[in-house]
Amino acid sequence: MRPFTYTRAEDAAAALAAGGRFIAGGTNLLDLMKLQVETPDALIDINHVGLDESTPEGEGLLVGALVRNADLAADPRVRRDWPLLSRAILAGASAQIRNRATTGGNLLQRTRCPYFYDLDTPCNKRQPGSGCSAQGGFNRTLAILGASEACIATFPGDMPVALAALDAEIRIDGPNGARALPAAGFHRLPGDTPERDTNLEPGELITGVALPAPTGGRQIYRKVRDRRSFAFALVSVAADVVMDGGTIRQARVALGGVAARPWMLPEAQALLDGQPPSAALFGRFADRLLAGAKGHGENDFKIPLARRTVIAVLTEATGGDAA
Repeated sequence: MRPFTYTRAEDAAAALAAGGRFIAGGTNLLDLMKLQVETPDALIDINHVGLDESTPEGEGLLVGALVRNADLAADPRVRRDWPLLSRAILAGASAQIRNRATTGGNLLQRTRCPYFYDLDTPCNKRQPGSGCSAQGGFNRTLAILGASEACIATFPGDMPVALAALDAEIRIDGPNGARALPAAGFHRLPGDTPERDTNLEPGELITGVALPAPTGGRQIYRKVRDRRSFAFALVSVAADVVMDGGTIRQARVALGGVAARPWMLPEAQALLDGQPPSAALFGRFADRLLAGAKGHGENDFKIPLARRTVIAVLTEATGGDAA
């Protein structure tokens, strides 16, 4: 590990003024520093700036950026009104990691593409312009949607997939003041700049996540992985479906494990609204959501896997077997 300076910030203003990489739980950043994948010159410890509570905001809930994953998953309000979020958090990592990992840090974790971690191989995300070893290499877990010639890495998290489906908002503060981003638009597709994972600007700090008023819908998180204990998703589906009698009044569906961000398409969502549930409808929705999906050899299986999982989740969310 290379030398770096360490500063403990006592409030958010001091953290923003200090200049450096913010660290809280450190469950991902410290691993990357040990491998010298990331080599920040300065770390700013934000564990003492507050931002570690969840408070009501209208009919919703404002979750501080430093609320630990374990505490958020166990919060009675979250379990009652946004169970999708609790289930997604519990599906990720181990209990020990959830005890340390924070809400903001979970959003900022980096890809688990093996070539990103291997300094002896080219990786455009780690070293722009060096190439993408995953193209034609070991890519079983990597992207089938939204990839580019520069990068086919995936975002590995579970919690942000649920936040996208719940229409949450990411609250941010920085040198140019406070702003907010929709959870579904927080992460970036690689394009020609795969080194940029999110739409955060330099020096900005996540201060919280705002959950909107609960919809009262059926919420499901399904994660398909190689093993049940501590494995990243091959495909995950987060859904919040509100029924009105025999029709779908509103449905929000996000995919994880398939792209560099939680994958949602507004035009696909529109296919479901106001429609009676059926296997044919769910098939059309899945086909639209996965339009343009492309395997890279070892991960070709993820396309039919994603389709089957979407249909199964929507069938369950709408009350059982779809006709």
